[in-house]
Amino acid sequence: MNQLRSLNIEHVSLAELIRQEISRGSSLGSTVERTLRQESLLSDETSIALARRWFWSRKPDAGFALTGFPATLLQAKVFDEWLDARDENLTGVIAAADSSESLVEHYRTLGLLLEGEALSAA
Repeated sequence: MNQLRSLNIEHVSLAELIRQEISRGSSLGSTVERTLRQESLLSDETSIALARRWFWSRKPDAGFALTGFPATLLQAKVFDEWLDARDENLTGVIAAADSSESLVEHYRTLGLLLEGEALSAA
């Protein structure tokens, strides 16, 4: 992550967005906190709401590395719509080992999934 800072690329994690929202004491933060206390996974709707606040408040075309979002195909499609609305594009996607096959296939089909040699070069 230090390399990202030296390249002036913001690292954004869904976990950090969750912590920030809970510390704000907002209604969304309260919902997230309640859900996590019950040891449940966040719904797509909640994850999208958390990411939406960050995405639309950032400078357009500012570089970022995003972890923990999108985690589902629905989240990826919504994220794609946000990028399209701002006329922005992803450079590449590195899927976590536990990513769903539909999410991986989505980015593979778009030619964005960095795998094997492409990942080594990145």
